[in-house]
Amino acid sequence: MEIAILLYDGITALDAIGPYEVFAATQQCHVKFVAKDKGMIKLDSKMGYLHADYSFSDITSADILVVPGCSPPNYKNPMNDEVTLNWIRNIHQTTKWTTSVCNGSLILSAAGLLKGMKATSHWGSFDILQSLGTIPTEERVVRQDKMVTAAGVSSGIDMALQLVAWEFNDDLSKGVQLILEYDPQPPFDTGSVQKAPQPLVEGIKKMLQEFSEKEPDRSFKNS
Repeated sequence: MEIAILLYDGITALDAIGPYEVFAATQQCHVKFVAKDKGMIKLDSKMGYLHADYSFSDITSADILVVPGCSPPNYKNPMNDEVTLNWIRNIHQTTKWTTSVCNGSLILSAAGLLKGMKATSHWGSFDILQSLGTIPTEERVVRQDKMVTAAGVSSGIDMALQLVAWEFNDDLSKGVQLILEYDPQPPFDTGSVQKAPQPLVEGIKKMLQEFSEKEPDRSFKNS
């Protein structure tokens, strides 16, 4: 299968790399990192880069499109860039599955692809998702027709494993999970707003809200 993973400056690495590792482990997928322009794409941590081997003009179709998320407010650049949104819309016409990880669903919504649909995102972006005409849901992976959205960051692995099961078979997906030794046993049970102490939730929510009200760092290109 042909997999296109969108890259843009300010992206969260695991949002892209999680699904990449799953698809790559199948040995039946050709995964391509795509950006407006080829080259190095700066991560939101500013401690590294991913490399886009393909530009928008190189990739005109895909079986699966993955739109990763980022730390707020970095999603504002792709959400307000018509070149990026038009590329997403055009690729969507060719896909079997159009997907997002974390607040990548805000970008899909800005492209008009989630209007009136249920979708998920990082919980800190639910208000923005709703303002774009999408119906937020707290499920970890949400399927609406061929649109598949995953919740925050790590859930991209779950989504990709589900896509492998749908496209190939359960046994292959189970094998990939074993290859990756994806058996989460975190030291704390605070990975969702339902489980985390309320003061912690409120503190993180306030921090994310403050970030989302800012403009993207000028060192990030409008890509």
